[in-house]
Amino acid sequence: MKVFVAGATGVLGRVLVPQLVARGHEVVGMTRSASKQDLVHSLGARPVVADALDPAAVAQAVASAEPEVIVHELTALSGPMSMRDARHPDRSFAATMTNRLRTEGTDHLLAAGRAVGARRFVAQSFAAFRFARTGGPVQTEADPLDPNPPAALRAPLVGILYVERAVTTIEWGEGLVLRYGGFYGPGTAISLAPDAVMAAPIRKRRFPIIGDGGGVFSHVHIEDAATATAIAVDHGQPGIYNVVDDEPAPVREWLPVLASALDAKPPRRIPRWLGRLLAGEAPAVMMTDGRGASNVKAKRELGWQLRYPSWRQGFAQGLG
Repeated sequence: MKVFVAGATGVLGRVLVPQLVARGHEVVGMTRSASKQDLVHSLGARPVVADALDPAAVAQAVASAEPEVIVHELTALSGPMSMRDARHPDRSFAATMTNRLRTEGTDHLLAAGRAVGARRFVAQSFAAFRFARTGGPVQTEADPLDPNPPAALRAPLVGILYVERAVTTIEWGEGLVLRYGGFYGPGTAISLAPDAVMAAPIRKRRFPIIGDGGGVFSHVHIEDAATATAIAVDHGQPGIYNVVDDEPAPVREWLPVLASALDAKPPRRIPRWLGRLLAGEAPAVMMTDGRGASNVKAKRELGWQLRYPSWRQGFAQGLG
């Protein structure tokens, strides 16, 4: 099929595009930067340059591709992250731009898809720190979202919720939203690269376990996330899918294992009050009271099989 990937040079796009090409699809990759056209070519796709926030440019780019499927992987979250960004994720330029890409950018892609008669639209969302802090430690797509998230997370969640509602309610085609877990692996925030956003502070013992470390996280290797996305291009009913590994786990379990994989000393432990003071309310809540996500629906309905079913295996073998 003809597949249009918006965000083809992003962290996920760089892994996804070659998988789509390997499956026999004709891929057009959209990038905002003309300097990245060669990268798109090297991934096996035809590049098209357009600013996702320019509706006319998006319409022209999509019209030139005439895709049957559009994949929306647009964010502005790559690059270094400061401690201020971690404490106030709602105030960073990257978060503000990503929210625009998830609202305005989504609208532009949906309008362009409708105009060309695309039959399917697959969009990126996020599974972590979303669920109501009630019930069990692992939640499904049917479970309620947190009605009162920490203040610093409210603005970023606006964009995520917008994507989910807009894409799953389209009438002209099939809309699928993939709620990814936390990415790890080459090119991500958790990798062996010396400047990886999360790996660097872990190596410096600046990523402590807050409180009891009972907050549950869901991870997914970047290759497995791309595989689920490639499958969703032509499989699965419309709706929302959690794209995470088989083992949601509390911070106190996975963070020491990750530190060991990064050849770092074990993480420090600090009380919750100190964590709130140093890092803010949002990280304190994530580390102590977060809920993980179940991948049962994605495995059942997409026929998705993971190369790294657990972060335990992935941290040991898949960070490089």
